Amino acid sequence: MRNQTREEYEDRLPKYYSISQEIIGLIRSGKLGPGMRIPSENEIIEKYGVSNTTARKALQELNAGRWVVKIKGKGTFVHTQDVVRSVDRILSFTRNMTEAGFKPSTKVLHSGVVRKGYSAMINGRRYSMEGPVFKTHRLRFADNVPMMLEVRYISLALCPGIEKLALTGSLYDIYRTKYGHELTEIHQMLSTYMLESEATTFFDLHGPVPGFLVDGVTFCGREIILEMEKSIYRGDRYTFAVRAVVPTTEDPQVLEGSPRVVHFK
Repeated sequence: MRNQTREEYEDRLPKYYSISQEIIGLIRSGKLGPGMRIPSENEIIEKYGVSNTTARKALQELNAGRWVVKIKGKGTFVHTQDVVRSVDRILSFTRNMTEAGFKPSTKVLHSGVVRKGYSAMINGRRYSMEGPVFKTHRLRFADNVPMMLEVRYISLALCPGIEKLALTGSLYDIYRTKYGHELTEIHQMLSTYMLESEATTFFDLHGPVPGFLVDGVTFCGREIILEMEKSIYRGDRYTFAVRAVVPTTEDPQVLEGSPRVVHFK
């Protein structure tokens, strides 16, 4: 029995798969670079003479392999690099995006004063803020792509009048420059979270996507809580990095383990 030629083998592959592999080849060669728009469903139909079902499956194959990202109302684009968020640095979203080479922006969805305060369990301990606190619900973007959905509770005793300010930039900068507060410590709890229903609408997603849920408390002094947060990060664009060090006899409180950087994806 003779061996199949490459052409005969490719003819046996599903058409949607062949189309997706051709587009992946363009991405790998650099002909389609990060952020560049790829052919739309209608353009694939016209170019390859296939049905809308086949064209849609080709785009789904590219999306499943994280070669592309779909932006609602704009099209499908070659995936840019992931953002790495280090959990061992006190770093604002604005600075994190800027360091990663993106242009950060913010949309304030809702804000208001909560008279009764706020409390949450974080890493097995309950933290509480006495009211009134200022609650702000914001959507954060990188190059106009929605990246994080956050709710922050801010102490009005420490930041009086913050409800009157424009909160479209870094809150950390506001704490420091307007109120003179330097952040001293952040406790955060990271867990997995499935982005679905209303959350997918905020992120312009067309189906459930894994994400990260971060509950946090931020201090500006010993046991002085400046803010608390509940933030959702999209898991298809973020990598969380954790750094651990080798314990020494001089520092017995360091967690046991070898030097490592662990990436949570």
